[in-house]
Amino acid sequence: MSLGQTVLGLLETGPSHGYTLKRAYDEQFGRDRPLHVGQVYATLSRLLRNGLVEVDGTEPGGGPDRKRYAITEAGVTDVRRWLATPEKPDAYLQSTLYTKVVLALLTGRPAADLLDTQRGEHLRLMRELTRRKTDGDLADQLICDHALFHLEADLRWLELTAARLDELAKKVRS
Repeated sequence: MSLGQTVLGLLETGPSHGYTLKRAYDEQFGRDRPLHVGQVYATLSRLLRNGLVEVDGTEPGGGPDRKRYAITEAGVTDVRRWLATPEKPDAYLQSTLYTKVVLALLTGRPAADLLDTQRGEHLRLMRELTRRKTDGDLADQLICDHALFHLEADLRWLELTAARLDELAKKVRS
């Protein structure tokens, strides 16, 4: 996720102070990884330098004056362009799991055990995400669904790979 465009998108809803932006980000997107306040101010500084935000006012605070930032027309254009640009799908063509399976076969280790262990870890995480989804709000449900669908695809791959282990072992060793 692009932090700059996310901050711009939050500012498009109205001018805000840096700490208020951090709170809004954490509430909407940072449930598992909240932002450090320094990241917000570094991002605002870069956006200001690039003409995508402007200082909309200052207020005295306990320390330095608190700046209120607003998005510029260039910033709105940047967000519009970013939202309209599709994300590049990750094809996972050289995954770590595949590498581990091949290395296990090359070194004479039991690749089936590796796949079973990985399957167990995927199922554990799926149970955890399902509990979170059940207890969560709509945002949690959507985030968990996304992760669960990816884990389901991984499980299908693990099953298919387990079914093809003998064939893969012959190819790897030849």
